[in-house]
Amino acid sequence: MVLHLIKLAVGVDDLAHMKKVQAARRKQRRQAPRSPHWVYTRNTPRRSEELLDGGSLYWVVRGVIRCRQELVGFDEDFDREEARKYCRIKVKRTLIRTAPQACRAFQGWRYLEPDRAPPDISHGDTSDMPAEMAAELKRLGLL
Repeated sequence: MVLHLIKLAVGVDDLAHMKKVQAARRKQRRQAPRSPHWVYTRNTPRRSEELLDGGSLYWVVRGVIRCRQELVGFDEDFDREEARKYCRIKVKRTLIRTAPQACRAFQGWRYLEPDRAPPDISHGDTSDMPAEMAAELKRLGLL
């Protein structure tokens, strides 16, 4: 059975900002061009087999689930300076937009059952923009 994770994108304003932040972090870490993006967390998910069976990491941006990234793997490691273990969640770099769904704040990450996950937004979907803007873009032939 597929299972997902959900995590807060702290300090992120929108999806464009999230892309910039993630790119800057990859550059700072000197990651290879095709390597997955890493997200650090203290605890390793125990249900990793279910998560890696098609699961995604859903991001909460300013109180709303806005996007997801497909899970690739998990690495456990130990920080000698702080004397504690941590987990590196590996996700694909592509941000997949989802239908906006309100979400309360929480710490760390949580499991997200597939039936509670918001659907992806397909190209041309206008569900997250004001109605008058969507109508004008359609009138102009841009959607």
